[in-house]
Amino acid sequence: MEITFRKGNPKDINELQGLSITTFTHAFENQNDPKDFQAYLTKAFSKEQLLSELKDPNTSFYFVSHRGTPVGYFKTNIFEAQNELQEPEGMELERIYVNSLFQGKGIGLRILSFVESLAQKEGKTYLWLGVWEHNTKAIRFYERYGYMKFDTHPYYIGNDEQTDWLLKKEFK
Repeated sequence: MEITFRKGNPKDINELQGLSITTFTHAFENQNDPKDFQAYLTKAFSKEQLLSELKDPNTSFYFVSHRGTPVGYFKTNIFEAQNELQEPEGMELERIYVNSLFQGKGIGLRILSFVESLAQKEGKTYLWLGVWEHNTKAIRFYERYGYMKFDTHPYYIGNDEQTDWLLKKEFK
């Protein structure tokens, strides 16, 4: 499947907000309390929040498209924009989402490979990410491609404290 990557900018705010809400809702709505879930969506994916992230020089959003149609996106952080570690030699992959209609077609692996290449081109020695401890399919996916658990941290969906596994892949 042919896919392309395009770096986002503040003009993409409406597209980013729509894709963020759609993909996150499909992935996690059924496993969360509706009030907490709605509170999270309202805060994390507000135009103001996303616009501040789009304008942060240490954060990058990329749109993933198939034949001109956005099918997913991902977000990376470096330096102090990282949620943990904040080491100059690392890059965080904070979000990686693919529209449910396009899952199972190898897009996730293509995104992961692209992000690893970005990190290496920027001189990073490792890539790390957080994944919900109950998202066993994603955990298996990352472990299959060399990511290892090194810690955990709390992640809040509204008032619900959940646990993310922190996974890391070091480049040789």
